[in-house]
Amino acid sequence: MPPGLIFMVVFSIFVVAVVANVVMVLLIRVDPRLNTPMYFLLSQLSILDTVYICVTVPKLLQDLLSEQRTISFLGCALQIFLYLTLMGAEFFLLGLMAYDRYVAVCSPLRYPALMNRRVCLCMVLGSWLGGSLDGFMLTPVTMSFPYCASREINHFFCEIPAVLRLSCTDTSLYEALMYACCILMLLAPVSIIATSYARILLTVHRMTSAEGRRRAWATCSSHVLVVSIFYGAAFYTNVLPQSYHTPERDKLVSAFYTILTPMLNPLIYSLRNRDVAAALRRALGRCASPQRVRARPHPGEARRGTAAR
Repeated sequence: MPPGLIFMVVFSIFVVAVVANVVMVLLIRVDPRLNTPMYFLLSQLSILDTVYICVTVPKLLQDLLSEQRTISFLGCALQIFLYLTLMGAEFFLLGLMAYDRYVAVCSPLRYPALMNRRVCLCMVLGSWLGGSLDGFMLTPVTMSFPYCASREINHFFCEIPAVLRLSCTDTSLYEALMYACCILMLLAPVSIIATSYARILLTVHRMTSAEGRRRAWATCSSHVLVVSIFYGAAFYTNVLPQSYHTPERDKLVSAFYTILTPMLNPLIYSLRNRDVAAALRRALGRCASPQRVRARPHPGEARRGTAAR
């Protein structure tokens, strides 16, 4: 594909992703019906996705328009750190969102107490802390290797496997440790998700009401779809051995979860979630038909009009 066409496609996706995530955050902020723990966590996911796509796409767009496609050593290190931090934070946040759904479906009467504002804030801060630990551990080690083999990264951003291919020393031990670290980091949120949805399935199976089952599935289906997309791409990148990887395939998968996923998440939640769709319709309705304020006549004018009659 010519660079100009790639630029238009990526730029369009970038604009849609940023606008959709910002609209999602504003909707949850202003609509009182969405002031619940579930939507608070969803707004944090939208904030994560907005920052996440801004780490790689603006530099990619700049490179597509420029003949000299370069990035500084510090810029590459910063991109690696932010990418690892945000990806790790999203791993943990998606896992904690599954726990939120478990409490909502399996313990609805205790939901306000178990998922209060303080607990939600601790969940969000814990997600960011877990992601930043991954960034702080892997970024300095990655950038400490001597890179004398080449200066050309066969990728559209500084992803660790692509950067390590430029090292003139053996990095196999570090790569093995890195993959072990990634698996351990994935283990916690995946365990939370698997346990939460196993309990949800048991609870839904015991429900006698068809309406109750439908509402339970509607509550969880959007989250399951988002988790499947994000974790599937991350599993390929971080867990599968190097024999499965090729530069072109890596770029395609990376584009999927760094560019497409931040756009898909708010669209999935807005299209599949009745509350979000209804809030969006209400907001659009208020914008399309603003209230008209009727001007009150001046008392003197009102008296003159009465006298004339």
